[in-house]
Amino acid sequence: MTAVFLDLDGTLMESHVGILSSLTHAFKSVGRDDLATTDLMWMIGPPFQDSFAKLEFSDNETEAALEAYRVHYQGGGMYNARVYDGVIEALDQMRSDGARLYLMTAKPHVYAKVITAHFGIAERMEQEFGPELDGTRNWKGDLLAYALDLTGEDAALSVMVGDRHHDIAAAAQVGMPSLAAAWGYGDASEWDGARAHLASAHDLPEAVKALNLGAGQKPIENT
Repeated sequence: MTAVFLDLDGTLMESHVGILSSLTHAFKSVGRDDLATTDLMWMIGPPFQDSFAKLEFSDNETEAALEAYRVHYQGGGMYNARVYDGVIEALDQMRSDGARLYLMTAKPHVYAKVITAHFGIAERMEQEFGPELDGTRNWKGDLLAYALDLTGEDAALSVMVGDRHHDIAAAAQVGMPSLAAAWGYGDASEWDGARAHLASAHDLPEAVKALNLGAGQKPIENT
């Protein structure tokens, strides 16, 4: 059976409204109104610590901005989102096809699990993986490796589905094929190495089947 690892923001959830409002609040709270009025869509997907580093924030600025973001986000921003059209149907179909589903998000798991439970996604997952609040396993390659070790899944018989470059790169790092969620926040320049670019979540079950993962494997003999 195939294991399918699924990104959250930009793959399962259209979540930019709540994320951007919380980011705007965070930047204003640390006196960076100049950033609060810019296009922040590029920050959706990768770990915020990495994005703040690109903005040349100091450690103290990053900590303050993260705290302001989290307070605002927990205050309601996390629910200002929706499940993409076709996602629930795709998840149910893949499960019917025998796939095991896992959440694989760069969002700290303490928030991700609240969101997936609220929107009816959690009940369709075997397990849910995300980094710790302190940044442990922020890089999705490390998170994927951790999940593979914990679950016993085989990377060669699994697939990563995501919309951003770090989803594709993380899968390649652990030897896992990937599918690009073209309905999300990334673009084609980020998907080099993905097996396919999918226009809609409706396409996901057939795309996973088309990978033919595990084909030609010999059955394990009892000894």
